[in-house]
Amino acid sequence: MIHHVSVGTNDVARSKRFYDAVLPIVGILPMAEDEGGLGYGSGTFHFSVQVPIDGKPATVGNGTHIAFAVEDRSMVNRFYATALKYGGSDDGAPGLRPSYDANYYGAFVRDRTVTRSRP
Repeated sequence: MIHHVSVGTNDVARSKRFYDAVLPIVGILPMAEDEGGLGYGSGTFHFSVQVPIDGKPATVGNGTHIAFAVEDRSMVNRFYATALKYGGSDDGAPGLRPSYDANYYGAFVRDRTVTRSRP
C-alpha cells in the first residue's frame, strides 16, 4: 500500500492551478497549503507538491510515472482534457493500452509546472 507520493515544483501557485483542477476528477482533494507546497488526499493516500527541501530547483524525474485509478473511461478523458487545459502536455492521448492489459484504458500527461517557473 502506498501512503504518499511527492513531486517537486518551482512554482507553487502554478502547480496549485494545475493540481486543483485535475486531482478532484480522480477523487483526490486539497487538504493543506503553505508557501512551500500543497497537500492533497483521499482516504489514507496523500499526494504532495512541494518546493524541494534541499533548496535546489525541482527537476523532472526521468522514468517517474504516477498512475491514478479511476472508475471509468470518461474520468480518463476528463482528466486528460483538464490537464492539457491547465498547462499539462500530451504524452499519450486517451485510448486502450493493450501492452498493459486488453481492457486497460489510459492517457498520459506531463506536469509542466515542475520545470516552468512562470505562469
